[in-house]
Amino acid sequence: MAKRKTKFVCQECGYEAAKWLGKCPGCNNWNTFVEEIEVTGGRQKQAFHTGNRSVGKPEKITAIKSQQEPRITTSMKEFNRVLGGGIVPGSLVLIGGDPGIGKSTLLLQISSQLADKSLSVLYISGEESTRQTKLRADRLGVTSDSLYVLAETNLLDIANQIETIKPSFVVIDSIQTIYREEITSAPGSVSQVRECTSELMKLAKTNGIPIFIVGHVTKEGSIAGPRLLEHMVDAVLYFEGERHHTYRILRGVKNRFGSTNEMGIFEMKEEGLREVLNPSEIFLEERSQGASGSTVVASMEGTRPVLVEIQALISPTAFGNPRRMATGVDQNRVPLLMAVLEKRVGLMLQNQDAYIKVAGGVKLDEPAIDLAIAVSIASSFRDQPTKPEDIFIGEVGLTGEIRRVSRIEQRVQEAAKLGFKRVICPKNNLGGWTAPNNNNIEIIGVSSVQEALQIGVSR
Repeated sequence: MAKRKTKFVCQECGYEAAKWLGKCPGCNNWNTFVEEIEVTGGRQKQAFHTGNRSVGKPEKITAIKSQQEPRITTSMKEFNRVLGGGIVPGSLVLIGGDPGIGKSTLLLQISSQLADKSLSVLYISGEESTRQTKLRADRLGVTSDSLYVLAETNLLDIANQIETIKPSFVVIDSIQTIYREEITSAPGSVSQVRECTSELMKLAKTNGIPIFIVGHVTKEGSIAGPRLLEHMVDAVLYFEGERHHTYRILRGVKNRFGSTNEMGIFEMKEEGLREVLNPSEIFLEERSQGASGSTVVASMEGTRPVLVEIQALISPTAFGNPRRMATGVDQNRVPLLMAVLEKRVGLMLQNQDAYIKVAGGVKLDEPAIDLAIAVSIASSFRDQPTKPEDIFIGEVGLTGEIRRVSRIEQRVQEAAKLGFKRVICPKNNLGGWTAPNNNNIEIIGVSSVQEALQIGVSR
């Protein structure tokens, strides 16, 4: 006979306890335990997904034939780039983002583009009815007969429909609304999310169907549910952006079939999302001319260089402890660079408030932006603007040296394409490559922060 056992599971990390706890010992969050009923013993139910179950046998790796499966490409080049060149058949992809950011709109547009290529697409909505999905489809101009819409939350019925229709592409919106009848906990709980994702993974791998699932996010910005969810899927994409701005950023944080540093930029329009093919122009189009504290840096986002403006505001503090605030860069990087400027260059910044911002809402985390931040701080402190046609690239060490960066050639080519005249970069990056000769651009190598300030910011 099967026995019913009560347990309490943390909805943030999946920690299990025999009794209710106010604070989770695993993730230290409060009031996250929910009671669930576990059935133990007795005859276990078979998995409901269909398909012939084959028992795998170990094979020599030298005897396995290497086969490159063709990827499914969409009409959005930005979306293809983030996935590493297109959608891999049989892959399970998780997309997370804030409510109302445009996840459903993006996936419905992708589904429409694939349906226009005569591929059967099944869009499963657990939060909206078919008529509500039709309203969004009319706004986006979706008119393909190969796109099927299903409003269902029972995973058994979803699996049966997938086996019946045999689509080439499946969208689950969202995983927190799907449930299995065998599990007594509510939809969205740790057990439901874990088991439903496991069954969807089996469906994707067995039938070779790429499945995209939408995941809700917590107030901290991470995907809700157990951390195991991100380990189970093949790729994790985050759809970021401010709700009051029109630009959206699709960033890959995990990808088994491509780079995890790629970034795609879209613009939200009335008729849907439109890809931005040249984001550098977007980030620099509103740059002020002749303003102090503004520099431009060429940052690598995956395989593509992006030119971004970094702004700094230095003002005398009115308190005992000066403030150090940063938006778009690491908060700890600002006081470190200010200490280097004070010790190695002689700028008295210990009684100054510092505010650093990356224009456009982009988040930069590579070391190559150190020199641009330092020059912005010095420019604002001296109230002396930099030249608008200059770009600063380099990593700053604690001794004030400028260290080499990667992919300097691609960065310089992007700067030359947008009409910049001078690139101040590490001296150790000058050899081993050829500067673009079709543009009148000057490459200046520097070895210290003080040398870069003498060239870029004059007194």
